[in-house]
Amino acid sequence: MEKIDSLDKKILNIIMNNARIPSKDVAEECGVSRAAIHQRIQRLIEMKVITGSGYYVDPKVLGYNTCTYIGVSLEKGSMYREVVNQLEAIPEVVECHYTTGPYSMIIKVYARDNQHLMQLLNDRIQHISGVTETETLISLEQSMNRPISIPLED
Repeated sequence: MEKIDSLDKKILNIIMNNARIPSKDVAEECGVSRAAIHQRIQRLIEMKVITGSGYYVDPKVLGYNTCTYIGVSLEKGSMYREVVNQLEAIPEVVECHYTTGPYSMIIKVYARDNQHLMQLLNDRIQHISGVTETETLISLEQSMNRPISIPLED
């Protein structure tokens, strides 16, 4: 894997805090040409350091008022990949993590309301082969949601 140098880190620090910043502004802040910034960002994408870009959509504005985290227990941990494939078919499941601790997986789900959540749990998630148990934690309020901007130092 190619190395990330101090200019790459400077670029990443800037775009992690504002993904929509124009390349010319990044170039100006870094003291290099706009073309150099474009080439560096393309290289970081190819290296899979940068894995995506896009807009954050507020689910509540679209009618998805219930955010939940669901602990999922599996019959066997080795069933994880098959279960993930099934969860990917449920659009309301927006995150999935293979975890240590009391659950095999933690998933994040957006539902329109509690009735919709119950339908997702009873008719979809709990019917997936290998899922033995679920525990649902409803988020009452999201207090913080910041983009990933971990400190990068030389």
